[in-house]
Order: sequence, then structure tokens, then C-alpha cells
Amino acid sequence: MVERTSRKKPRERLSEFVSTLREDILTGKRPVGDYLPSEKSFAAQFQLSNQSVRKGLEVLVSEGLIEKIPRVGTKVIGPLDGDFVTVKLGFHSSVTGEAGIHQLLSIFQEENPHIRVQAVPTSSTNFRYISEYLSGGILDVVMMNFMNFQECVENGAEGLLEPMERNPDLYSFLSDAFKVNGRQLVQPFIFSPLILCYNREHFRAAHLSEPDSSWQWNDLIDYSSRLAISGERLGFHCDLYSSNRWPLLLLQTGGKFERHEDGRLKLAGTPMMDALRYCGEMKHSIPLLSEGVTTGESELLLAKGKASMIMTSYFYLNYLLGEQVSFDIAPVPHLGTPMTMLLNIGLAINRQSRVKAAAAKLVEFLTGYKAQLFVRQNTYSLPARKSAAEWVGEEKRYLPSRFSLFRETIPGFRYFTDLAVSARELSVINQELKMYWAGLETEEAMCSQIEERLAVGYSS
Repeated sequence: MVERTSRKKPRERLSEFVSTLREDILTGKRPVGDYLPSEKSFAAQFQLSNQSVRKGLEVLVSEGLIEKIPRVGTKVIGPLDGDFVTVKLGFHSSVTGEAGIHQLLSIFQEENPHIRVQAVPTSSTNFRYISEYLSGGILDVVMMNFMNFQECVENGAEGLLEPMERNPDLYSFLSDAFKVNGRQLVQPFIFSPLILCYNREHFRAAHLSEPDSSWQWNDLIDYSSRLAISGERLGFHCDLYSSNRWPLLLLQTGGKFERHEDGRLKLAGTPMMDALRYCGEMKHSIPLLSEGVTTGESELLLAKGKASMIMTSYFYLNYLLGEQVSFDIAPVPHLGTPMTMLLNIGLAINRQSRVKAAAAKLVEFLTGYKAQLFVRQNTYSLPARKSAAEWVGEEKRYLPSRFSLFRETIPGFRYFTDLAVSARELSVINQELKMYWAGLETEEAMCSQIEERLAVGYSS
């Protein structure tokens, strides 16, 4: 989730300012001998007060990276060769808000002054880029979600990842997902099941009971029509086209994709096709369910009172931080058996890294109790460390009353792989579904196109 600068807290903006300037100096973007822009310029760029900018600069002075010269300016003087090692971290840009990554790196920097972390934003939608970064030695540590990891394994690229010790303090179901042939290749960092989020005031005003674990999709459709107000708000909104959303309904059928004798995916005339058809029918039964959705749009609609219910994740709840809306969460509706889709993000070490010890120290910090507790206390994301995720204490921000419901729904967590489908196959299905649900392709044509595109690699 990319957070807009204007919505960040002053502490977060200060942390990002220090991290950005530090990275510019360490990577040579601001070479030794150069003078920095004025404090006023930095204040405008990062939306900080002059006093906060001075405070941030003092941090870099103490690290020996810059020097303040009276009546002249602030000069870049470091780093000195050999004084530190640099770890290049590839991170999903979304976790800027989902896990406060810049603040965490600042804390790590303070505790490990001999290690510099160069944060490199990467795409979370295509493993090919991550693979190139690893094989080319561009990254030492990389953030990977479960989809990325599956693509890695399917492409036989797991040899790029350094095996590491399993961490017993992290949820076992998260660690198991990143394991191949008994080897732990990725350490879980944050996670989230899909959940239902709703505006409590809308339910009260309509004299409706709030969602609970008994809700099935027909209940959601019914309540959505009661809560919707023409020209004013939607009853329900979500990005059904996302590959992190629509597979949920298929998972809830309890079925798996079928295959032809030669291993090719079979779709026409199967229960999975019935489930896909139901997804389309549900989309058309709820107006504007997923038309033109952009990242964070559902959450923004909820915050503005323009939607009563949304399907989202704990990650995306961070769009609601600081918003004046009384919201709560509930399990997603089901088809008879409570079940939800699990999203899992972890950290892997490049096997070819020349700074493995420092890279391992960074991963150890980010999955350690201090960093994980920071995630729990400052965001809505769920940390992978059990003791941090289940921490109870004085909250620093508004917390929905049912925040801890994830603990009770763990038995119903499922990955897309439970459908007996690969990451590549899921991607092809997702592309064709958009045409089918938009009414631009018949069911027969969609099934034929999917099977044809996936026939490559199978012998007939």
C-alpha cells in the first residue's frame, strides 16, 4: 500500500526524511563534498517543520555522514571506506504504510551503525524482476509474498535463496508456506487473512445487526441492498478482479481444479467453472462492485461514508489510520463452511550475497520481537511473530473491537495453492476472467482460451 505523504504522521515523515537522505549519501547520489539543500527546502519536500529537519540532520551528523559548517551550509563528509557494510533490501513499496518500513530501518540503523541499509522498491506482482535482482547481485535481502515464492519454486529458482533456520517464535502456518524440501527459504514478516470491514454507524442507522461468522454471501447481497442509498453510497465494494480476492469464492467451495490426462488444466463443465460463474453473477448483482478500482479505493470510500461494507485485508486497513470513521471487522461471508484466503509476506536472503552475515542480521531484526511489536502497535498489519500479533496493552490508535478475530479464524486460512493450481495458471485465469466478467468473452471462449494458453509445456 502506497501511503500519501500528506496522511503520514510527522514522526513517520521525519523517519522517511532521515532514511532517504542517509540512502542518498551511502549510494553516492549525494557525493562527499557536496552541500545539502537548505532546511527550508527539505521542510517543503517532506512536509516537516524546520525544527524537525534540524533534528533529522543531527542524526546524520552523529553518524558521521554530514557536517554542519557555520555560515556556509551542511556538507556531505561520509561515509569513510571500510567503516561499514551495505545491505541492499528489496521491499514492496506498499509496506511503507503497511509495516512502517522506513521507521524500522531507522531503528535498525541506530542499533547497528556499522551496517547501512539501502532500501530498493520492487514490484510485488512479477517474480521475474525479483529473480533478476537476485541473480544480478543487486539485492542482498528481498521481500517476497506467497505468490512470488510460488513463482520462484515453479521456475526452479529457489537455489537463489539462502536456507535459514526456522524461527519457532513465528506462526508455524506462515513458516510452512515458505519451506521447500524441508528447507526454510523465507522468514515470514507480516500476514493477513481477507476480512469484511464495515461502517458501524450505517448498520445502526438502518437498524441492522452487524455481520458475524454465520454470514453467507446471500446475506451480504441482501444487506448490501438494504444499506445502499442511490446516488449517495454503495452497500458493498471490493476489487473482485484482484487475484488476492476472487479465488476466495473458489476456495470456499472446497474443490480443486481438474486436469486432463496429460496434466493440462480442465475448466469447462467442472465445479470450478460453476464457482467462477457464481463470482460473475455476484458481481452483477451488486452495482459497481469492482468497476475501475484502484489501490485503496474501497477503503477511501468507506472512510468517506460512500460504502457501508468492503472486503479487504488487515494490510489495507492502514488506509483508515487517522480517518474519522467508526469501523469494525468481521469474517468474510462463506458458502456454508467458514474459510478465508491468507496473504503472507516474508524476507529472503540472496544466496550469492557477499554480506550474508549483515543480511541475516537485518532479517533477524525485522522478525524479532522489537520490530514485530512496532508493527502491531503502529499499524493494522499482523506481525508474523505470535507474541507480537497477540500483544494486549494500551493502544496508540483506534482499534476495531474485533481486531483479534484473526486468532479464531486461523483454522479456515487457505492459500490459492489449495485449489491445486500454479501461480502461472492463476495469472492466466485472472487475465481471461476480466474479459469474461466484463461480457466481452463467452464462457466457452474463455475456457478454450485458458486451456490453449496453458497448453504450452504439456505434452499431448
